Amino acid sequence: MATLSELTSVLRSKNAGALLCTLDLMFGDETTYERVRDSGVINPELIASLYQVSQNEVSIIPYDVAMAIKITVPRLVPSGSFGDTDVYGAQQHGPLLTIEIPD
Repeated sequence: MATLSELTSVLRSKNAGALLCTLDLMFGDETTYERVRDSGVINPELIASLYQVSQNEVSIIPYDVAMAIKITVPRLVPSGSFGDTDVYGAQQHGPLLTIEIPD
């Protein structure tokens, strides 16, 4: 098994407005992208548990042409609000780094 941090060429997060955060998984080759996309590991249940949101608030969109997967989740604290520790949403991808994808 390999982790997402080992399989992705880009793994990042960013704001999608003040209330949402987007997690981008980008791959360097089609085989690796399809391996992750088709594994079933990246699913609403897992993402919801990692980001402490409900499953129906998780959006997972594979982009075959770009060999990328976009995940959107609500921010627990709106960007720039009192208590926000990551105003740009650039440090929210951490929980994805160690997700293991089967061979």
